[in-house]
Amino acid sequence: MARRKKFSLGFAIMAFAALVASHARSAEPIKIGILVPLSGPTAQFGINIRNGVELALEDMKQSGALKDLGADVELVYADVPAPNAAAAATQRLISQDGVVGIIGSFVSSITLAASEVTERAGVPMITHSFADQITSRGYKYIFQVSSKASLMGEKQFTYAVDIAKRAGKPVSKVAILYEDTAYGTAQAKGLRDAANKLGIPIVVDESYPLNLTDAAPLVNKLRTSGADLVFPVSYFNDAILIIRTMKQQNLDIPIVGGAAGYIIPDFKKGLGDLVEGVYSIAPANYDALPIVAEKYKKKVGAFMPHEALMYGAAFQHMIKAIEVAKSRDPEKIRDAIASLKKCDGFSAGLPGGCTAFDANGLTSVGFPIFVQWRGDDIVTVYPPEVAKAPPFWLGKEVK
Repeated sequence: MARRKKFSLGFAIMAFAALVASHARSAEPIKIGILVPLSGPTAQFGINIRNGVELALEDMKQSGALKDLGADVELVYADVPAPNAAAAATQRLISQDGVVGIIGSFVSSITLAASEVTERAGVPMITHSFADQITSRGYKYIFQVSSKASLMGEKQFTYAVDIAKRAGKPVSKVAILYEDTAYGTAQAKGLRDAANKLGIPIVVDESYPLNLTDAAPLVNKLRTSGADLVFPVSYFNDAILIIRTMKQQNLDIPIVGGAAGYIIPDFKKGLGDLVEGVYSIAPANYDALPIVAEKYKKKVGAFMPHEALMYGAAFQHMIKAIEVAKSRDPEKIRDAIASLKKCDGFSAGLPGGCTAFDANGLTSVGFPIFVQWRGDDIVTVYPPEVAKAPPFWLGKEVK
């Protein structure tokens, strides 16, 4: 009789636990807003981000990382092709869709506009947009998983100069070409400051409007300047146009891109073999997380671009923060995001091996890396402690 009672009690406890788990899983899903351009000139970046975030969610489900949330996770997308659409789209995600946090955008100008809304609403947002202003306004609810643009520009310059010097081809004068957006102007400032600090003359320092239609005037200035190194800071369409025009005019000097359009699979599709050897600064690269990168390639049919990896990491950081907070309250989630240091999953593939933030919301562990096109892939070549292969400079391997 005692054994029968004990068995009945144990069965009742298990049944109750199953009922609680079933009820928790049937709760309203936790909604995360994904604010990205899915149409317009930067749509490919938004599509890449969507692919990365969905893989990051799938990865968490398969690993059992969502079991303690007590509910499913729902991704709510908002297509924002231009900055003037950002505020309304962000407000809809918060007030109509009921998201508890937002991931996005890609374009810094969109992120700046969206974060005005999230700040007023008290809803956390994680971005990998570069512009310095994003986390320099004293805002509480915006977090940046990448280094700021001025540091990206500084390292874009100093890494290139160091590699050239080691190759026995020291840089004597440089050119800076940049689009006149928040991203382009901030990164160009970092390039400019680094050049001035090292005493290297800038012989071309030209801005141009986003979605350039004719790069010939810029390239003509570059040709007559005698620069032996050029730093173009551009999104995809402009990057393609500038490089193609340089190659058409047989202007063969080292090119060091400013991330964005220079490090996505479509860059190779648009230029073919002309991309070989082109450098770029980058906030992360897929070769640091080969298992995840292989899953992405199998699913999408192309290598995993930096924005897919970065936003996958941002998403997983937010989900972990919700678990830590044990709440859907955006304020508590914000506090958990700020205090959390996450070093597994997609976060492990970022430079520094983690996602974590300082008091301003800027990454406290990340740093820029240098990548170079090799065939159909981009390879991390600098700094030496994270390089997967040695860099080549004007066809010569640099050791």
